Amino acid sequence: MIPIIVLIPAALFCLYRALQGPSIADRAIAVDMMGVVFSAITALVALQYRLSYLLDISIALAVISFIGALALAKYLEGRSLDD
Repeated sequence: MIPIIVLIPAALFCLYRALQGPSIADRAIAVDMMGVVFSAITALVALQYRLSYLLDISIALAVISFIGALALAKYLEGRSLDD
């Protein structure tokens, strides 16, 4: 339970950076970090309560967050998704 308590402020700091970030890159990284933190929280809750379906949700969230980060990186470089 303690790791979850530690991760919640991290998610709040990421939310703050996503809302107040000085540049679009800062906001994109903050949103990506929020995905990683929420994935970790979901995995920890799955382990805590022995709910296997939450691990599937955690993995799906991590993959979606990774793909979103790649798409944002390509967008910020000014390249299309098929380059």
